Amino acid sequence: MKKITLLWLVLFTSSCSESFLELYPKDGLSEGNFYNTEEAYILLANGCYMPMRDYEKNQHWVLAELISDNGTHQNNVVTGEAVRGVIDQFILVSDNSAYLDFWKLSYSGITRCNKLLAELDREGVAWSDLAFKERSAGEAYFLRALYYFNLVRQFGGVPLVTEPINSQEAVGVKRATEAQVYEQIIADLQASESRFLKATAKKENGRANEWAAKGLLAKVYLTLKEYQKAEEQLLAVINSGQYTLLPNYADLFNPAAKDFKETIFAVQFAESSAETSNRFIFWFAPHTSAGNVTKRPNINIIGAGWNQPTDDLIAAFEPGDSRKAVSIGFWEGKDWDNQIRPIPYVGKYKPPISDPNDRCSDNLPVLRYSDILLMMAEVLNQQGKTTQAISYVQQVRNRAGLKASLDGLAKEALTTLIAKERQVEFCFENQRWYDLKRTGKAIEVMTAHGQREVAQKPYSYDGAYTITENKLLAPIPVNEVLVNQLTQNPGY
Repeated sequence: MKKITLLWLVLFTSSCSESFLELYPKDGLSEGNFYNTEEAYILLANGCYMPMRDYEKNQHWVLAELISDNGTHQNNVVTGEAVRGVIDQFILVSDNSAYLDFWKLSYSGITRCNKLLAELDREGVAWSDLAFKERSAGEAYFLRALYYFNLVRQFGGVPLVTEPINSQEAVGVKRATEAQVYEQIIADLQASESRFLKATAKKENGRANEWAAKGLLAKVYLTLKEYQKAEEQLLAVINSGQYTLLPNYADLFNPAAKDFKETIFAVQFAESSAETSNRFIFWFAPHTSAGNVTKRPNINIIGAGWNQPTDDLIAAFEPGDSRKAVSIGFWEGKDWDNQIRPIPYVGKYKPPISDPNDRCSDNLPVLRYSDILLMMAEVLNQQGKTTQAISYVQQVRNRAGLKASLDGLAKEALTTLIAKERQVEFCFENQRWYDLKRTGKAIEVMTAHGQREVAQKPYSYDGAYTITENKLLAPIPVNEVLVNQLTQNPGY
């Protein structure tokens, strides 16, 4: 029988506690008796988040941030650059394991969402409150949409699966068009909001909700350049009064006091186990810094040095921008060539709070209120409402300490400013590559960036930063092309 990599049709196991980060019991309940209780369905909903947590901490930052002009890597003569360094330098090949792992985890999440939605109407379940059922459905629709949104932005059209299927059926599922995938994403987010509105009494920090669904739908419409539809969704979030900008940008990235006032949706992490934690700082610190940045000298970080802030990103911050010191740290010490210099690293993600190992609990923001404001500015500006748009950009800049008036700025100048604001506001939150693509600036920006990188780095690969139209889409993993007989993207 052929091995199917499109979908991992598995029963899920993990640990269970009061936190929904701890997702499944280890006592091996069978499917027959597992899906009979309210608690079981809530656990199923919890499980829909798991693959996203896994790919955010391991692959997504490579495919959405490191690949952009925000991130590079510290040369490592000991370990080399493995699968990540070639993606950083735009040497994209279909057998790179980062693409396959991201694909597998995405479809694992989609499979879980499909399973939950198919099981929710099982007869004989005693719900203490039907709002739990509605919330679970809302989560499944929202997460399925988000999995597909990231997939379609990476690969273009992908196999579209919206109900449980077996391994034989999975082989026959071919790539849908981008338009078909986006149509499903929109339908899922609309269904998600509808179900969440029936569960407002059961909101819980860390879970998706109706405002996350509306905000993500706005981003989908923005990506599709349906500006009026995006504006409607964004205006609803703004007028809801549910979210606001934190006065201090640094407070967004404090794992000891996680934010739920500006952060609308984030992937949650905790130090309680290796499964629930991330190790961002252990990937992103200079690999020559030992424990000076991570605060854990007992942890070997010889393979670190990833997502190093680029000179382009550093230069994008204006003088007086308080976000720079939060986003970018500098460690003075020996670099890869044994020269002493200040080495930049990602400052947003912190060492563990109390765990003695490499377990960190920083949440990964997916949608923040500042994103709502900057998207609102963009959609208004694109519709010729530049004067109205300026105030939304001004709010974000004011918080960063940049209070000079923007009054009178023309449409084209505001377009450029919004792009720059998004670059510095959301650096290392896995948005930059998608922003470059949807605004049509990816080839122009990355070609110029690549020329500067190659000039500075004599260790660059041959053919580094050769950026062509076809590379705006990632290659379909070769396993999927061979096993599931999927068509490959052009140029790979």
